[in-house]
Amino acid sequence: MRQTQRPVTVVTGGSRGIGAAICARLAADGHDLAIGYRSDAAAAEAVARTVRAAGAACVTVAVDTADATSVDHLFTTTATELGPVTGLVNNAGVRGPMGRLADADPDEMRAALDVNFLGYLLCARRAVQDMTGTATRGAIVNISSAAATLGGPGEYVHYAAAKAAVDGMTIGLSKELAADGIRVNCVAPGIIWTEFHADPQRPAKRAAAIPLGRAGQPEEIAGAVSWLLSADASYATGTIMRVAGGM
Repeated sequence: MRQTQRPVTVVTGGSRGIGAAICARLAADGHDLAIGYRSDAAAAEAVARTVRAAGAACVTVAVDTADATSVDHLFTTTATELGPVTGLVNNAGVRGPMGRLADADPDEMRAALDVNFLGYLLCARRAVQDMTGTATRGAIVNISSAAATLGGPGEYVHYAAAKAAVDGMTIGLSKELAADGIRVNCVAPGIIWTEFHADPQRPAKRAAAIPLGRAGQPEEIAGAVSWLLSADASYATGTIMRVAGGM
């Protein structure tokens, strides 16, 4: 185990997109990191190289966040390799079926909901178990979406509903854990340039509907996450920080 006073943060879905940007920013800001990834080990290791180049310790762990045993393995490995977990960024997510709800496949919806909401609950559950009663305490940041309030009509109502559930989880868990000194907050991105979109040009096509006139960059979400995990945000809990260009 590495003896360090540096924060140790688990980032799920850390191998690409917003998750990769979060890992790079947190490493630059002094965190040691566990990068949770679903299947692309090469992508996770590429992010790990960036993290290590910033002087941070790092471990990559394959994880199915919708499976409690797999989540336990992620956190146990992190604690063994890096030290006690002080932070969690719940970021792993999938788009699921696109189109009108009436046309969606039930099994595909169920699989998406398992990752987009149950996975957040399972990771937070284990993080709380590890953080409760420790001297360092800790912080959780959930990645939600502006879709939680916009609804995703005609695209992914099921995804928007899962993100609304994440918002509710954030508020409830923040109140439940306040007395334990564990902060729980949320960042709700708008349209961001990542591989998430079924149409790679969707961010450009939707830019005119965004008050700031453009889609966001993953690094802009990473900055918000880093602040919420930092001592500067010590009085922030139960916050849903919308980073959506005015949407």
